[in-house]
Amino acid sequence: MHTSNEVLKAIQSRRTVNQNSFTEEEISREDIMTILHAANAAPTHKRTQPWRFVVFRKEGLERLGAELARIYKTITPLEKYTELAEQNMAKKATMSNVAIAIVVNYTGELPEWEELAATACAVENLWLAAHSIGIGGYWATPGLIHHLDGFLNLEENQKCIGLFYLGHHNSDSREPARTPIEDKIRWEE
Repeated sequence: MHTSNEVLKAIQSRRTVNQNSFTEEEISREDIMTILHAANAAPTHKRTQPWRFVVFRKEGLERLGAELARIYKTITPLEKYTELAEQNMAKKATMSNVAIAIVVNYTGELPEWEELAATACAVENLWLAAHSIGIGGYWATPGLIHHLDGFLNLEENQKCIGLFYLGHHNSDSREPARTPIEDKIRWEE
């Protein structure tokens, strides 16, 4: 393997970093824009560039947390509802330095799966860029995201497919939990 290649090293060493490892250190607007510029460089069929992002910082995180808690309380059946889970919905957002709502803008020009795949590529770029500048994060996909359309002011052709939580962190690097690639390849030569 090309161990001196910085891109390949970043791909191999990127890991999920959860909020419990985040520090209080603020992520600068400049670093957020660096991360989003990387996301914007993702491949896109017919140049539809279907990814959209709603960035929550500071008081925005408080509003997002309050909305997630409200949605949880509204949609959870009484027999499954717990006050602790409601509080944790809000806490997840506010334990982050930044939360980014990931939105697919379906153009109608391509099959939806292609727009979704392009947006996922943008998220991977976002993740690698964050990792490369020492910021950790992860892509959360709780069922609550399907109820954020109004809160996010989404258009009819748009869909939220997750929240990406970001923060400076103090977690140690760790080995990937991957089975060997050789188990996933069939050669036809």
